[in-house]
Amino acid sequence: MVMKASLQLKLGQSLTMTPQLQQAIRLLQLSTLDLQQEIQQALESNPMLETSEDDEQHPDTASNDADNSQNDTEADVTADAPSEAEQDWDEPDPGPDWSTENEAPDNIPDDLPVDTAWDDIYQSAPAPAARNDDENDHDFETRNSPTETLQDHLEWQLNLTPLSERDSAVAHALLDAVDDRGYITSPLEEIHAGLLDEEDEDPLELDEVEAVLHRLQHFDPPGVFARDLQECLLIQLNQLTPETPWLAQARLVITHYINLLGNRDYAQLLRRSRLKEDQLREVLALITNLNPRPGDSIDRAEPDYVIPDVIVRKHSGRWRVELNPEIAPRIRVNASYASLIKRADSSADNTYLRDQLQEAKWFIKSLQSRNETLLKVATRIVEHQQGFLDQGEEAMKPLILSDIAQAVEMHESTISRVTTQKYMHTPRGIFELKYFFSSHVSTDEGGECSSTAIRAMIKKLIAAETPKKPLSDSKIAAMLGEQGIRVARRTVAKYREAMHIPPSNERKRLV
Repeated sequence: MVMKASLQLKLGQSLTMTPQLQQAIRLLQLSTLDLQQEIQQALESNPMLETSEDDEQHPDTASNDADNSQNDTEADVTADAPSEAEQDWDEPDPGPDWSTENEAPDNIPDDLPVDTAWDDIYQSAPAPAARNDDENDHDFETRNSPTETLQDHLEWQLNLTPLSERDSAVAHALLDAVDDRGYITSPLEEIHAGLLDEEDEDPLELDEVEAVLHRLQHFDPPGVFARDLQECLLIQLNQLTPETPWLAQARLVITHYINLLGNRDYAQLLRRSRLKEDQLREVLALITNLNPRPGDSIDRAEPDYVIPDVIVRKHSGRWRVELNPEIAPRIRVNASYASLIKRADSSADNTYLRDQLQEAKWFIKSLQSRNETLLKVATRIVEHQQGFLDQGEEAMKPLILSDIAQAVEMHESTISRVTTQKYMHTPRGIFELKYFFSSHVSTDEGGECSSTAIRAMIKKLIAAETPKKPLSDSKIAAMLGEQGIRVARRTVAKYREAMHIPPSNERKRLV
């Protein structure tokens, strides 16, 4: 068999992910903090990029940039039209405020002194803004030190407590058994067994462990080192002054009837404690002020700070959508380095500068595309959800990714990238863009109601319920049905649990 070589011409179509497109997609899905790091890394690695400030602009271009900045970073949405079909939406003209002017700075010295350190010329970080308070007296480590944990707080108190070497070993063993709530997680018998030493002439007794435990139960916060909820509440009651009203009755209820209290069986509790209803109400008010999780008052997590990408405000009856100018520095091509490129020169240095210039232009273009897409999507969301901005959660409309994708003529995957870890600052608070998307539930009139609006209605109904007889999930479903919203009991239960609202038997109160 003889194999013959031949040439064939085929026509095909394929999608190629160019490096520029990959970079644009990657920047699009970055959060604000990640974008700032990406820009800083690009500024450090590419000499063709530099930051651009308004006061550094050339006189003849600064006015043009100022005139166009509002059109490039803002979009207005009509808010006072009679209906959605009749609203005259202003088509946004989104765009970034990235300056790409090739301007050469005129105040750079020819030679830098060689007898100075790097930090004397280049600041590693911008200096903090001046303040009139005492914050400037604290160093960086003090302001950014990790949050104190419950274990640290208890260890500090233990180090200040005079104990013998034997009792100190017991105290540290008990401290190791404390969880984040402040409770002892191991039985005293196990802790005692772990401390026993067969060679010790005077073995440790269980009573000694209990004695040390009672001493540690006076530590702050009140209620720590308790073995269960009952002991935790009694420790806190014992630390109150004897003159505290209803203290004896509260001890009685916690000691003998805590199960009835947990089940909210107030009828049995009234009968067995021989308290009147108004007296039990005062006792429950005192018990409610106690902390069943004392460790939570010390062991707090670090707060998460959110920088909004988009700002929405109402101006002259119109909702205005604009990019947050503080999310990233403005960058441009360094004119001094760009002027060094020679067209006909093919040397290594010239090729390097030419490649860096091309990468700088691609990077600025990708940033421009990211901001255009973000502003366009945010404007369409505000256009669709202006009822929420005017009236609140109950006016939220159903919205899915495909709705916005069709409106801006983009793919749903692009909308998903834009709305992930991007935040919008509104007069009602800061929300992730994904918050405005929700499924729909049919109404009796043939319309649709957003699941977010249904959650708000459920929360409103529960807030207005009678504490003695809270609403069940079936009753809430029936009340929503009276408003024309068909929703099943299990759906109400799912929404209620998502909002961390307990069931009706746990919401029962004696008032």
